[in-house]
Amino acid sequence: MHAETLLLLVLGGVAVLVAVRWLAGRTGLPAAALLTLIGVLYAFLPGPNITLDPELVLTLVLPPLLYSAALDSSLTAIRRNLRTVVSLSVLLVAATALVIGIGFELFVTGATLAAGIALGAAVAPPDPVAALAVGRRAGLPPRLITLIQGEGLLNDATALTILGVAIAAAQGDGFSTPAAFGQFVLAAAGGVAAGVAVAYAVRPLRRLRSDPLSSNAISLATPFVAYLLGEAVHVSGVLAVVVAGLIIGHNNPSWASGASRLQTNAVWRLVDFLLEGFVFLLIGQQLPSVIDGLGAYDTSTIVIAVSITLGGVLLLRPLWLWLTEHLPQALHTRLTDQDLDGDGEPDVDGRHHTGRLSGREIVVLSWAGTRGVISLAAIFALPLVTDSGDPFPDRELLLFCAFVAVLVTLVGQGLTFAPLVRALGLRADEADQARLRNLARVASVEAALARLAEMEAEEHDDVDDRAMAGLRAQLTGRLQRYRHRLDVLGTAEAGEIPASPEYEAALRLRRTVIDAQRHELLRWRDVGRLPDEGLRALERELDHEEGLLPSRSAP
Repeated sequence: MHAETLLLLVLGGVAVLVAVRWLAGRTGLPAAALLTLIGVLYAFLPGPNITLDPELVLTLVLPPLLYSAALDSSLTAIRRNLRTVVSLSVLLVAATALVIGIGFELFVTGATLAAGIALGAAVAPPDPVAALAVGRRAGLPPRLITLIQGEGLLNDATALTILGVAIAAAQGDGFSTPAAFGQFVLAAAGGVAAGVAVAYAVRPLRRLRSDPLSSNAISLATPFVAYLLGEAVHVSGVLAVVVAGLIIGHNNPSWASGASRLQTNAVWRLVDFLLEGFVFLLIGQQLPSVIDGLGAYDTSTIVIAVSITLGGVLLLRPLWLWLTEHLPQALHTRLTDQDLDGDGEPDVDGRHHTGRLSGREIVVLSWAGTRGVISLAAIFALPLVTDSGDPFPDRELLLFCAFVAVLVTLVGQGLTFAPLVRALGLRADEADQARLRNLARVASVEAALARLAEMEAEEHDDVDDRAMAGLRAQLTGRLQRYRHRLDVLGTAEAGEIPASPEYEAALRLRRTVIDAQRHELLRWRDVGRLPDEGLRALERELDHEEGLLPSRSAP
């Protein structure tokens, strides 16, 4: 493909991403499903197509996406829900691979157990991107967001390990359950160790990370270093990326400067937007090449194979969730409410549960199992021929089954996920979350005032009394606003954030003042009184000030 053609495809892709993002924001439709459908339509138009390269996806696309998701996740929340996360990301993945493998061996003529397990491993791990995007917009409770995130971060390592064992067995090495289990444990333990090593190797670079540009460079390189280290020592590179991201994300408040975090977060948002968008476009474009290989199979074989695959993907997940949530109570991890703020009341962070999932939560989690690019990359990674020179058994049929599973879940579940959440009425308690944030704001300001009092008592010679008084007045004003907001939130009913005309009017007033300052700076620049360099510096100050203003959804 010529460079000009590739550039046109990339520019066209960016235009589609921007248009779909605008459309998704206006209609509430999931961008992932829309992009996949657009990719399918484009695939049948005349012109160049991009073929999915599994090695490119697994090496260059998957690590940054997983790392960014890990940075945005909560290590504390995942540890608190570790039993359910492990059940979904390890045990359910293995069960799905085994069920589909046995189904292929029993009901698909000529299929082998190893080939079926390879397909099952490929389609077993859900891709949480589409579900999380819709779930956050629909206001899912924090615990469900954590479970979807945690499962999506850890299940890829399980699936790829099982896939490697199944490919080896399909090529004639035989399938041994003890050997497969031992290989998985070794790969997982080694991946965790590699991720921890990379995370703490980054820590001494804190001085460099205080510079925003250096911090961005280090952050962008970290997932690839973790992945390559894991692959170099023959353990799970995917798990190494995830563990490194979770640790670094957990420690970032103390490991990086504020300016570095602001810029790094912005960079990762852009990386996510571009990579995720192109990935979903790429998924749709694979349909023609997948269909081309089905000529050797009769219709009944294809229907049976697809039915087994979709049955394993769609039916086993809710059954697994129901069974595991109805285990004896002694096997469940009971969570207790905590009182971190010392007010004698349980903290309001969504931990008001006993560890069991409700029926509505099981339904939502079952419908959040959308498959994505990792499934296609994994199945496309099947070798064309075995080590003996024979064609890999039923490779074309496996590709088609995996593509149908991705398309059905990504489009079917993706388009219906938000309506399902709304119909079940399963929403986060927005008032409780807002109250928790304001409690934290009050605590932080009180800590600042206490430190100010200590400095006054120590009588620092280098601190001006007027500056101290001005800072105290500013902090006291904030404290009064936060406490007033807590009083307003205390009147909330049915979990909704109550409207506060005074609060909204104050926000509008502050934004109006910032806009007036911007216009005056532009006037100075246009009449030649302020150079562009000075304008950009002062604009950054106003941008940061505006960024501190809370939105209506996060009071």
